[in-house]
Amino acid sequence: MFSVRSHARWAVPLVLGMASLGVVAPPASASGAAAPVRDDFNGDGYADLAVGAPHGTVGGQSQAGYVTVMYGGPHGLSTGHRTIISRSTSGVPGGPAKNQRFGLQMSKGDLDGDGYADLVIGTGSATAGAVVVWGGAHGLTGGTSIAATDTQTGDFDGDGHLDLAVFRAGFATGDDPIGTTASLWKGPLKRSGAAAAKTPLDPDHLRYLDVHDGVTGDLNGDGRTDLALTSYCGDGSHCVQLYVSSPSGLTRVTDFPGGNGPAAIGDLNGDGYDDLVTAFSEDEQISVAYGSPSGLGSRDTWRTYTQNTPGVPGATEEGDRFGASIAVGDVTGDGIADVAVGAPGENTSEGVVDVLRGSSSGLTGTGAQAFTQNTAGVPGSAEPYDGFGYTVRLLDINGDGHADLAADAPYEDGGNGTAWVLRGRSTGVTADAALAFGGKAVGAPYTKAAFGVELK
Repeated sequence: MFSVRSHARWAVPLVLGMASLGVVAPPASASGAAAPVRDDFNGDGYADLAVGAPHGTVGGQSQAGYVTVMYGGPHGLSTGHRTIISRSTSGVPGGPAKNQRFGLQMSKGDLDGDGYADLVIGTGSATAGAVVVWGGAHGLTGGTSIAATDTQTGDFDGDGHLDLAVFRAGFATGDDPIGTTASLWKGPLKRSGAAAAKTPLDPDHLRYLDVHDGVTGDLNGDGRTDLALTSYCGDGSHCVQLYVSSPSGLTRVTDFPGGNGPAAIGDLNGDGYDDLVTAFSEDEQISVAYGSPSGLGSRDTWRTYTQNTPGVPGATEEGDRFGASIAVGDVTGDGIADVAVGAPGENTSEGVVDVLRGSSSGLTGTGAQAFTQNTAGVPGSAEPYDGFGYTVRLLDINGDGHADLAADAPYEDGGNGTAWVLRGRSTGVTADAALAFGGKAVGAPYTKAAFGVELK
């Protein structure tokens, strides 16, 4: 996702070990329906949340970065039931390095086909590479290096095995992107990192972009995964590229009017086809393009939502950055996905998260909710420049059939960062039993760590 990130230097030496703490839960969730494998690292039937802290000091190296994996359970998340992963963790290749920003980007899914989700942890370094940490009955362990800054998972060829889209991108600080090389790795992967086949992806186009994130889903219901990439495209601007799958591979949609912010994919009208949400955060709006058997509808069928949309709390103001983060998930449990939208610039960057509901007629402002640190039941208090809503995620971490809202404020407490989880219910998101936690609460480096700046 595209947001300004601080690059100040901090120093709190600490070498991280790896521990999967707590008792493993039963193999099925409280609702009797196990979490999707792509979200479940330890196979206990509950979705898990990965929290990136790419500015954390590890082994005395400032901004080396780490990831905390919070394991889901029948009562939600617990700060004691987690795994901390860094380049100092036993089994993870490499070592902590200054400004590497391990955990800046992540993807997940069962890459080796063993029934446990694996986590791919990217960095903010064009040379450091990514690490695949492998899932298992006791959580995430080990690690395999791959030459990537960013990855995305999906069944791009429709053969039933998860594939890996691998990107090695630059991090341009000037007008011109450094460029990206990309390939599709056919799954399942071996734990050595070997793929059944590797195919280049759109080299003539991506060489002019710095790909930094993306989302996947099936927009036309053909059983193959489509891919939307969010990239730096030059002159201070960002863009979204859409690739549609076919038996011959992924093909870029050349006339796609993508947006300048993040993207998310999910079925917002319950018709069985995933829909694409893209952000135009500079314009304080998001747009929804609905999927169909023929793919996305034409631009004139897209629907736009702002804080001025009837039912959406608040009002559009310049600098709110509505759409700086987006997530899709079924909060109400009605089988139709809802959308969480972060506006971290709201009210002098105190920040707000709006939750809009999906319906049989599509996304609607009716019944929308807004959450800040001043909302009753939400731990903490809103302060200028916290940036609440910088990143959002919708994920059912307690197995009750309702997606829960995870949100972060990376500048909370002077840049230490804090993440929140609010429970989903049939009536929407609720602050009852809300949890807030940062690096200190999980026993990790916390000073200026930007804890939660990435949620997966």
